[in-house]
Amino acid sequence: MNYKLKKISGDASFREFYRLKKGSNTSIIVRAKKEKFKNLITYMAVNNILSKYKIHAPRLITNHYKHNVMEITDLGEKSFHSLIIKKKNKFNDYKNLIKIIIKLQNIKLNRNYRLGKFKVNFQNYSIKNLHKESDLFFDWYLKYCFKSSKLKKIKNILKKELTKIYKKLYFKNNVFVHRDFHVSNIMVNKNKFGLIDSQDAIIGNPLYDVASLIDDVRIKLPINLQNRLFDFYYIKSKFKKEKYRNLKNDFEILSVQRNLKILGIFVRLLKRDGKSNYLKYLPHTWNLIQTRLKNPVFKDFNLMLKKYLNIQKLKKINNL
Repeated sequence: MNYKLKKISGDASFREFYRLKKGSNTSIIVRAKKEKFKNLITYMAVNNILSKYKIHAPRLITNHYKHNVMEITDLGEKSFHSLIIKKKNKFNDYKNLIKIIIKLQNIKLNRNYRLGKFKVNFQNYSIKNLHKESDLFFDWYLKYCFKSSKLKKIKNILKKELTKIYKKLYFKNNVFVHRDFHVSNIMVNKNKFGLIDSQDAIIGNPLYDVASLIDDVRIKLPINLQNRLFDFYYIKSKFKKEKYRNLKNDFEILSVQRNLKILGIFVRLLKRDGKSNYLKYLPHTWNLIQTRLKNPVFKDFNLMLKKYLNIQKLKKINNL
């Protein structure tokens, strides 16, 4: 049998991916250069959990953990992003992804999970976690595009306000959160949706993955479509008896938190890893943030941003 190995485009992690062709069959070889426990063991543990709950995810074929490699099933080459990007009517397709989020939130995720001899622990999405992520905005994004000797002081002031905002989250951390649920992490094969890049899963707020999908920096959705999708989630989820404003509150707080983090991650990918292709998303990321900052919960934070930072100037930065 002929074997062919071809490197395929990766993601923002430390992993490398190869498509292995064996005759007419294909599989994916994953190599983890760093953080190999999370990128291999945790990844497969989460995939096993997803499969148990009838959510299509890669399955383990062979495990060569000692050599930083594993082989998994191939979910195909077409992402939801490539499916949806040129479609005019996107609502029906996006509804399928909302339904996947709802299935994720019905998972009964144990804090401790065993994969063979390995033990995987799932954390709670605490305020400490939220700050660790939004700190990327200060430590990477602002550091490289906002030259000021007062940056440390500005960070402390804004962080204190963010703490007040994070404490206003209504929902408890009690559902499965994929943590990177966006259009490029959904694969489409024969009308079947498969979920990848699941190694960062956590026990968290039900609105986090909803914000990841609807306020995805990789695709510009009109505000009326965003609202329709949010309303669809509200009606179909197990939280439909909750007050609408409580869901919207958490959705908008977590959208801002996530997109502040993304600004930092994309600059870090450039500065640390030499990956510049994510910079094109920076202006739209700011647009999403500013849309959600209209929520009154951000009133003081908004004033601080205007006082200490030139947001319009930052939005225009594409090359640092």
